[in-house]
Amino acid sequence: MADSLKRLVNTSSFSVLQDKLESWYKDYHVISCDQNLNRCCELVELTSKIQGQLFTILNFTAREGGHYAGVDVLKSRLLPWLGTCFSMATSSVTNDTNLLISIQTNQSAPGYISMANFLVSVLFTYWYVECIYRLADAHLQLDNTKNMSATTLLATEDEILQLKAELRASRDQVETYKRKLDVLDDYERQVRLLRDEVSFLTAEKSMLQERLVRSCSPSPLPRQSRPSSPLKSESPTRAQLTNSSRHARLVSRFSDLYAVERLEAQSLLRRYIDDLEMVQRIIFIATVEAFQAAKLAYRQFKLRVKKTLSPSHLGPESLEDSVVDYIVRNLDLYDVQASVNDVINAMNVNPRISFPPEVDFVLINSFIRETCRVAFAMQTLDSPLDLAFTSGGELYSDNKYRRSYDSEFTAPLVAYHVWPALVEGDGVIVKGEAVTRRGALVLMHLPSLL
Repeated sequence: MADSLKRLVNTSSFSVLQDKLESWYKDYHVISCDQNLNRCCELVELTSKIQGQLFTILNFTAREGGHYAGVDVLKSRLLPWLGTCFSMATSSVTNDTNLLISIQTNQSAPGYISMANFLVSVLFTYWYVECIYRLADAHLQLDNTKNMSATTLLATEDEILQLKAELRASRDQVETYKRKLDVLDDYERQVRLLRDEVSFLTAEKSMLQERLVRSCSPSPLPRQSRPSSPLKSESPTRAQLTNSSRHARLVSRFSDLYAVERLEAQSLLRRYIDDLEMVQRIIFIATVEAFQAAKLAYRQFKLRVKKTLSPSHLGPESLEDSVVDYIVRNLDLYDVQASVNDVINAMNVNPRISFPPEVDFVLINSFIRETCRVAFAMQTLDSPLDLAFTSGGELYSDNKYRRSYDSEFTAPLVAYHVWPALVEGDGVIVKGEAVTRRGALVLMHLPSLL
């Protein structure tokens, strides 16, 4: 670029142009019209040469600055000039006139050939500058779009992080509520126990008041006439006083076993066993075996207590009442773990249930333990509570059972039991649950046939 500029300076083209303009001005009124046009064309040719060199220098300068250097200058100064300097001045040429056609019709004149080359180079420069400007605008828009996309992406990531934080907070809140609910359940159990204690103390208070009234009032009969048999108890024991409250509490606890602990054990077993019927069979058999083990443990425990108290028993209550009262006061001495082990051993050899080899019935150890405790405490009542007798394929009875939701309600036979009925003597206290289906006897014997 520097060499082209130096060459243009050395040729003194503008000085030559100025001299010819002054010479033409002096001879303008002397020479003829043809001569004036000839000199004008000569000046146009010289001007086109100079402009061609200037456009070459302009091209080199723009390239040395890079792709986008000088775009604002070209836009503000060169493009407006290129758009106006070649406008047609006369009305004889229409807007559809093509510049190249004019060049071709006059291509025999050397001046017009130089002018055509100059115009082509100017148009090319105009197109080149316009392309650079549009490319710069496109890159600018692309950069703006990238920035907006990056901003949107950052905002989206922030929203995702915020949602994750809210989700964690919600989960923590749910866990907190669960813990509070567990604490509330413990409080409710304590309230029930305190109510039982209050009822017992109220009964004991009334009994003491009655004894006090009897002792203060004059008796028409001498004290020696009172029966002195040690087998009759004048004052009720703790077990007798709390019998009704313990009865109600144990019946309620048996219902809780069905509504809460049974469902927890069922959901725990369903993680390993897909067959719901098998899971329900396992829980039912565990309940029945727990009652059998608890009743056996109660008889053994009662014999040991009677053997221990009989040498030192003096009355006034009977030995049987004393034994039961001692058991009621010391229910924590019951070896529940031994009963749990007996239940698990009985279930392992039961042919009606099966279990995956990778797990054990110890999985429902807590359910079996609570059932054994309830069954053991039920034996201390004046009329012990027990489970109703059940057999596979028995006739369905509305007095003993409720049908499960998936039963065939027109089937007369019980296919299998979900929960046993609780009875006191011959009367049903709490109904059980059973599944009734047609062909229950055939379905019951299918596992043995397979």
